[in-house]
Amino acid sequence: MLKRIDLRGGVSDPRRLLPRAQLDVSVAVERIRPLVEAVRDHGYPAIREASERFDGICPPVLRVPTEAIAAAEGVLDPDVRAALLESIARARRVHDDQRRTDHTTQVVPGGTVTERWVPVDRVGLYVPGGLAMYPSTVVMNVVPAQAAGVRSLVVASPPQQDNGGLPDARVLAACALLGVDEVYAVGGAQAVAMLAYGSTVDAAGTLRCAPVDMITGPGNIWVTAAKRLLRGVVGIDAEAGPTEIAVLADDTADPAHVAADLISQAEHDPLAASVLVTPSVELADAVDRELARQVPATKHAERVGTALGGEQSGVVLVDDLADGLRVVDAYAAEHLEIQTRDARDWALRVRNAGAIFIGPWAPVSLGDYCAGSNHVLPTGGCARHSSGLSVQSFLRGVHLVEYTREALRDVAPYVVTLATVEDLPAHGQAVAARFAGEAS
Repeated sequence: MLKRIDLRGGVSDPRRLLPRAQLDVSVAVERIRPLVEAVRDHGYPAIREASERFDGICPPVLRVPTEAIAAAEGVLDPDVRAALLESIARARRVHDDQRRTDHTTQVVPGGTVTERWVPVDRVGLYVPGGLAMYPSTVVMNVVPAQAAGVRSLVVASPPQQDNGGLPDARVLAACALLGVDEVYAVGGAQAVAMLAYGSTVDAAGTLRCAPVDMITGPGNIWVTAAKRLLRGVVGIDAEAGPTEIAVLADDTADPAHVAADLISQAEHDPLAASVLVTPSVELADAVDRELARQVPATKHAERVGTALGGEQSGVVLVDDLADGLRVVDAYAAEHLEIQTRDARDWALRVRNAGAIFIGPWAPVSLGDYCAGSNHVLPTGGCARHSSGLSVQSFLRGVHLVEYTREALRDVAPYVVTLATVEDLPAHGQAVAARFAGEAS
């Protein structure tokens, strides 16, 4: 089922040979530009038209009534409630420990620089609602934002025909459990545009969503394109693409576990990527047999089969684990599992991955829900330069500069010299003027 890429014998640049979904976000940007501009210029009518066209439904009032959010929590299945509360508790434990503290450095006597960490004021959190519903994504977005101290949180999620035009009831219930009461039944690029520009949210133009300062959360290519288009109008977390898993495994790995983990990511989306990197042909063969057994038995077999058979998935054969390490670093997976001897030692040598899952008892599914880690992670190789969502995502470092008269006088000649070198004499004069008339 999985195609094979044989890199045994070594290659100088494995990156260009590795499987990867091909998404042209720049083309999607031009497709959604008129929609985004219509939302900016016209607000609710443009959002309504887009929602009816893409979601098949649009409620007359986009903001979800607080009673509906509370009601969703009230009818939540007790087992689902318990699972969400456990996910929230574990995520809080991890993210509360990420909060940075202010620090003051004395540069010279009388001269200090303090770095303050200030939370973003208002954040829009996008929760997808396409092939699957993601109450867990509410947890992963809201918890770090709350730990950072964000003052105002708003969730946008697509309207669902089977929920009367409101977002999925489990998404609403997760919002209630987290204390988020500003929720909008809007999805896709129109949701991103509404959050970025602000908009009226009812036909009468009396209710309004205030613009946000930052937008986070995963979505399809249209959501990604809107985030790229609006970067700068608002801050964004990342341009999320289809989900991906890479498994670095040797002959000690259980092929049934490896196959199950590859399937677990493939069920997200037909474009989801599942990649096995191994020096063991025997393991690759055994995983193929397991896939042939397990895929037909899974609920979303057609979607899984499409993803596993796509150009973005495959088995990469390498000479040894050292070569496998070079391959997974080149691939920079959103999720990387290490199922080898001395798995932790190999994991500590990895440089590029969104999150690393070590050994046979830490599957990616654990991180999706209840490890305590965050599942909003960089995709498409962006783990080479970007991190997953965390408390830091919602904090801005602000420097406070305090110098006494004496400390400024001591450094003034250096400031004047550098300003002169850069032909910005007024910069130097701004310092010199403070000591005009003093004896040199």
